[in-house]
This record gives sequence, structure tokens and C-alpha cells, in this order.
Amino acid sequence: MTSRNQNRPPRSPSSKKEGVESIPLDKRRRIGMGRTGGATNTERKPFGSVNKKLDVAATSDVGSCVDGSDCGNVEFTKEEIDALVNERLKMKKFDHKGNMELVSELNARLKVCIKWFQKRDEAHVEGEGKLQNALDALEKKCAETEAEMKNKEERFSATISELRQDNTCVQERLVKEESEKLDAIACHRKENEARIALEALQASLSKDLEKAQQDILVANQRAASVDDMYKRLQEYNLSLQQYNSKLHSELEVARESLKRVEKEKSTIMENHSTLRGHYSSLQDQLNLARTAQDEALNQKDTLANEVKCLRGELQQVREDRDRQGAQVQVLTSDVVKYKESTGESCAKLEYLMEKTKSLEGTCSSQREQIRLLEHQLTATNEKLKMSDLSSIQTRAEFEEQRRNVHDLQERLAETEYQLVEGEKLRKKLHNTILELKGNIRVFCRVRPVLPDDVAGSEQPVISYPTSTEALGRGIDVIQSGQKYPFNFDKVFNHDASQQEVFVEISQLVQSALDGYKVCIFAYGQTGSGKTYTMMGRPEAPEQKGLIPRSLEQIFQTSQSLIAQGWKYKMQASMLEIYNETIRDLLSTNKSSGAENGAPGKQYTIKHDANGNTNVTDLTIVDVCRIEEISSLLRQAAQSRSVGKTQMNEQSSRSHFVFTLRISGVNEGTEQQVQGVLNLIDLAGSERLSRSGATGDRLKETQAINRSLSSLSDVIFALAKKEDHVPFRNSKLTYLLQPCLGGDSKTLMFVNISPDPASVGESLCSLRFAARVNACEIGIPRRQMTAQMTS
Repeated sequence: MTSRNQNRPPRSPSSKKEGVESIPLDKRRRIGMGRTGGATNTERKPFGSVNKKLDVAATSDVGSCVDGSDCGNVEFTKEEIDALVNERLKMKKFDHKGNMELVSELNARLKVCIKWFQKRDEAHVEGEGKLQNALDALEKKCAETEAEMKNKEERFSATISELRQDNTCVQERLVKEESEKLDAIACHRKENEARIALEALQASLSKDLEKAQQDILVANQRAASVDDMYKRLQEYNLSLQQYNSKLHSELEVARESLKRVEKEKSTIMENHSTLRGHYSSLQDQLNLARTAQDEALNQKDTLANEVKCLRGELQQVREDRDRQGAQVQVLTSDVVKYKESTGESCAKLEYLMEKTKSLEGTCSSQREQIRLLEHQLTATNEKLKMSDLSSIQTRAEFEEQRRNVHDLQERLAETEYQLVEGEKLRKKLHNTILELKGNIRVFCRVRPVLPDDVAGSEQPVISYPTSTEALGRGIDVIQSGQKYPFNFDKVFNHDASQQEVFVEISQLVQSALDGYKVCIFAYGQTGSGKTYTMMGRPEAPEQKGLIPRSLEQIFQTSQSLIAQGWKYKMQASMLEIYNETIRDLLSTNKSSGAENGAPGKQYTIKHDANGNTNVTDLTIVDVCRIEEISSLLRQAAQSRSVGKTQMNEQSSRSHFVFTLRISGVNEGTEQQVQGVLNLIDLAGSERLSRSGATGDRLKETQAINRSLSSLSDVIFALAKKEDHVPFRNSKLTYLLQPCLGGDSKTLMFVNISPDPASVGESLCSLRFAARVNACEIGIPRRQMTAQMTS
């Protein structure tokens, strides 16, 4: 059975104050009144009238609020809830009417509290709707995760439709059962008109109880839906983390491309610098060529001036040629030389002009290359700017996604806190309900009729009353025409399945995970079905007993609580008490010293101050999976002492004790719990005249009957509230001392055989079970080694 988790939204101080002030003073007194209001007007009446009538006026004030007419403004604070949960009713021994009034008043206030929690659940559902709207806004940006969420929603809708169909089937069954109950009530009214008022009130109380159970189931379903929402939030958080990692990878790729662009830019800049150096060198050469050309032009000008001077002189020479003929010839030769030198300088000038033109062409081509490189540089700069803009946009989206993830993480933390608070409150209410039912409870189970049973008279020896008061709780045994009625917490007829039996004890098994000590043991004569009830047939899923089903529930629930931060450690041990000797069924050293007469290993039972039981040198195995426990159970079943008698082909000749120690740690709340689950299959009581035991079987029978007799002495001493309880008279009672007289939650299954030849043994077992049902043991305590720190 899964854990019942409930989320409760935090309440503001203002709303809490207004809710308390809005309740009228007289109504607050009625809701908070204790045991004094129902015990003032009691009168001494016969026991029959006290058990059959209730004072309707004592519960009318709270009943009006339970009906939902006047409790719209009722609010509860944490202190009021703690006071209501921790309230202990002091019952008077013979004042049945007052006790019933106190219980009805407490039940009415608990129902008002549950309805208030339902309203708080509706407000929490509205808050979840707002969170869902925010998630829808984020899902629009994440197309990939939206497809996955749609698939999951389809699967969830399918499961919800299946659950609704199951719910409709259950409601139809409830309607049929209610119609049958109404028919039975009508028949009973015709038979006995004096009990009409009591039966009508009893029917209304049963209906209110069914409504409360249905409300609890609805609350569990809502808690399961919140768990599903929490899982979906985790999956969405994982998808956001994946998207974040994807953005990181794209950012790295953009950075790498940016680095490559920067490298290309650096290479282009280097080429540009080299081209500029080459251009500057070409400009220097051009400047040198221009200076050389200027020098040649200067020389040409000087030469032209000289030619002009020579011409003047030639004119003078012509005028004086007669006188200076020789000088004219010399001068003409000099002119020829000068002309030759001038021609050479002109040729050089033309060559330099051609070279200058070629250099100007190369410069123009270099300028075009520089212009193209500048265009490429501008394009690269634009690409770099675009990449910078895209990286900035990517960073902005990344920051926005990071903020969204942070908001979701905060909401998730708040939801986890609400889950933890709801789980704490669920545990308080769960244990309060179990305490109201009784810390020691007795269930009765009748096995089916077997072909080997002795055929008696046609009149059955076991019948079940059909009245509303005793329906499902009463059993009648007929012996020699006389009827002996018995009432227990629950009676299972011969048609009850293993699953129906386990459903009734599943809440008790849950208490072991909550940190309580729980003990469930089966009692009855040989062949009454104790081993089938506890172990069943593990190879057949429908016939598995209470032990494998309880272990499956514990492991499944512990796995579901991992999401809330809980980590559990399981330790299992198995022993049997055979002829007042403890045997370790998981020991690897199969010592048979006790059977051969030699002294075997001695095991000692010790109890500490906290009520924990330890057996020295007992094998304790750490278990993590249900498969490991199944193999250990098979090993213990093979090692257990069994024998053949005339009453049973394979009778258990020892008391089998299975112990599971549960240690839970919540790292988030720094809370630790320690629970213990004891599942015990007692050996069957039998008469020597019927079993025909001899030799070793006779010794075993005598030891079994002595230990069961010691168990009955302990129960009788507890029922009479004697100062001394003889726990040490046998190993069985001393081992069960914390369960019977301590702070454990104890349940006894009394198994009955429908065989007419076993009527006497059945009556003895039922009388013993009635004594057990009348006992009152201490209040169970939760084993917590560390509380939640601030």
C-alpha cells in the first residue's frame, strides 16, 4: 500500500487570526470541549440500555458542523490540531454511555478537521492550477519537451480514466451494499421496533465513517497526483538542464567560430600590413625615380643654357672665325661631345619614364587589391558584429532560462516542503485513528471446510450475525444446541481472500515505516490455518500470506518515499522457539546439538530501556530487495521444525518469529526514525486425545501447550491489571513482552476451524481472544533519534 501523502499550503498569520476570531465563542467551546461535557448528566442504567442507546443531544452541536451547514468559517491552527490529535480520552470503566459520547464528540471534531483540510486541499489545487499556467507559458518556448509532456499527459489521462472507472465500480458496489443494508435495517425494524433509534444512529455513523474513508481515499489520490506533478516537474527540470547544456554547446561553437573569424581577421591584418609596407617601398622607389628625373631635367636645363651660351659664342666665333679658326674647330668637337652626352641622358630619361609608368600600373593594381581587402575586412567586421549580437541574444535567452529554472526550483522546494508537512500531519492523523481503534486489536478468521473434516450434523457450528451492529464483527459458535456469541474488531468468514485480510492490516504495516514497533501474530489450534494466513503459498500470487504482502508494501512505500528525501535500511532476522529453545533459522552453521543431546549455541533475550528486543548471537541480514527476503523465507521454511500428527499432515511444532528492523533517515529534514515489524506464527494448540502424539511429538506438544498457557496467564494478568505479569515463565512471553505490555501496536489473528469435532478448541481460542481484546496496553511511541533542526 502506498504512503498517504497530503500537501498543505502554508497559512499566513493574518488568515489564521481572522479564522480564529470569526468563530463564535460558544461554537469554539463546543468544538474544543473535552470529556467534561459528556459525563455530567450520566445516570445509572442497565448495561443493555447503555450499550443500545446514545444521547443525541450531546453530539448535536458538533453534528451541525459535521453536516456542513455551520462550519464554513471554522479554521484550525497548528496548536489546535496538535491538541486535537494528542487528546487522550479517559474512559470510565462502566460508563459506556459517557465513553461513547466522548468518542462520538472526538470523531465529530476530527471530521470537521478533515473537512477543513479538504478545503485547504482545494486552495492548494487552485495554486497548482496557477503553476500549471506558468508551466504552459514555458512549454510554448520548448517545443521538444512539449511533445513529451503531451505523451505523458495522454498516459496520465488514460490512467485517470481507468481510476474513474474503478471509482464508479466501487461506488456502484457501495450503492448495492447500502441498499442491502437498508433492506436489512427494514427487516430488523419489523422484528424489533424497540431498537429502531439505535440502528438508525448506527447506520448514520457507519455512513459518516464510509464518507470519511472515501475522503481519505480522495486525499490519497490527490497526494498521488501531487507526486505525479512533482515527477513531471523533475522531468521538466531535466529537460531544461538538457536545453541549458545545448545552449552551452552552441555558445561554445559560436565562440570557436568567433575565434576562427578573429584568426582570419589577424591574417588579413597581417596581409594588409605587408601590403602597406610593399606600397611604402614602391612609393620610396617612385620618389627616388622622380628625384632622378628632376636631376636629369636640371641637367637638361643646364645643358640647354650651355647650348645657348655656345651658340652665342659660336656667333662670336663666326664673327671672329677668321681670327680664331683653330678655336672654332675645338669648340665644334666639344659641341659634338656634348651632343653625345645629351643623347645618352635622353635615353636614360625615356627608360626612367617607362619604368615610372610600369610602377604606376603596379601601384594601381595594389590599390585595387587593397580596396578588395578593405571590403572583405568590412564584411568580416559585420559578420563579427552579427555573431556578437547573436551571442548576446543567446546569453540573454540563457539568463532568462536560468531565471525560469531558478523560479521552478524555488517552487519545487516549496512543494517539497509542503509535501513534508503534509506527510507529518498524515502520520499524526493515521496514528490517532489507529489509537482510537485500539493499540491491541483482535481479528478472527475462519478457514474453509476441508474434505478431511469430520462430517457432523447438518446444522453448522459457526454462524455470523446479520445485524448492523455485529455485521463483519460478530461470530457465533453453536455447541450442543447452545449459541456462544463473540465480538471482535474484524471477523473474516471462510470466503475471505488473502488480499481482503491484508487490506485490513495494511495501515498497521505502514506504522512500522513511520517509526513504531508493530507486532502481528496468529493464534489457534493445529490445522486452523495460521501458517496459511501468515505465509500462504508464495509461489501463487493470489494466495500469498500476510508476511510476503507486508514486505512488498514496505519496500514499495520506501521506494516511493525516496523522492521526499527518505533513505531506509532494512535488517531481517528469523528464529523459532522449539521446546523452550531458541533456534536461529538463518544460521549457516546447522548445529543439531540440541537434537543429538549435546548443548547447542545458547541465545539470550535482552530488553533495553527503549523497549527494543535483542537476541544475542542471532543472525541479522541486511536486505535491500523483496527477492532477498523471499529467499530467506524459503530458507527459514526449510529449517523450521514440522511434524505429522493425526490432526495435521504437516504441523508446525515451533513458534516462528520474523523480525524486520527499519531505519529511516531524511537528509533534508535531518529526521531519523526506527521501526520494528514482528510477524509471528505461533505453534498450534492441540489435545493429546485428538493428536495422538507420542515420543518426540508428545514432548513438543507439552512444550507448545505450556508456552501457550503462559501466554494466556500473561494476558489474564494484563486484563486484571495485576502488579506482577509473569513474562519470564516462557521464552515466548518474554520475547513478546514489549509487544504485549509495552508501547507496541499489536494485532492478534485467532484462527478457527469449522470442523464440528473442533468446537471445544474453537471456543477456548475465542474466549482467549476475547480476553486479549479486553486488555489495555501502553500508548505506542514513535522511535525518533533526531528531530528537525532549524
